Amino acid sequence: MASASSNQTHSKIDLVIVNKSESSMSVLRDGQVIKTYAIAMGDAPIGHKLTEGDQRTPQGRYILDYKKSDSAFYKSIHISYPNDEDKLRAKALGISPGGMIMIHGQNPRSKMSPEEAQRYNWTNGCIAVTNKEMDELWRMIDEGTPIEIWP
Repeated sequence: MASASSNQTHSKIDLVIVNKSESSMSVLRDGQVIKTYAIAMGDAPIGHKLTEGDQRTPQGRYILDYKKSDSAFYKSIHISYPNDEDKLRAKALGISPGGMIMIHGQNPRSKMSPEEAQRYNWTNGCIAVTNKEMDELWRMIDEGTPIEIWP
């Protein structure tokens, strides 16, 4: 019989919560945290993403709406940014909200080890984990799973 912890990381989850100030991402099922991951984000992690190229990770509630197995950064799961509120804010400010925000694996061109790379915020606003962790998330997350990104 498989242990509860290994079994839990192979079944589907129903919510992902990113805590930007703690550089962490937790996966939950039925309100219970199944596992928490250390993450890397963009170079400017404080504050909500406003415009393309600001190196920020958005904040709010989104949907993990599709998976991309041929991503430039190993595998990736797309976050439904910008939502309607983000689009309205950008329009009011006369700027582009940007897009293509993902949870993804490592940069294949990096000279750093996966563990070393995770100590830095190196993405353009995406959420990065190691490739091994991305494989685990790939199995646990179905398209349509909600994600909450907290400050």
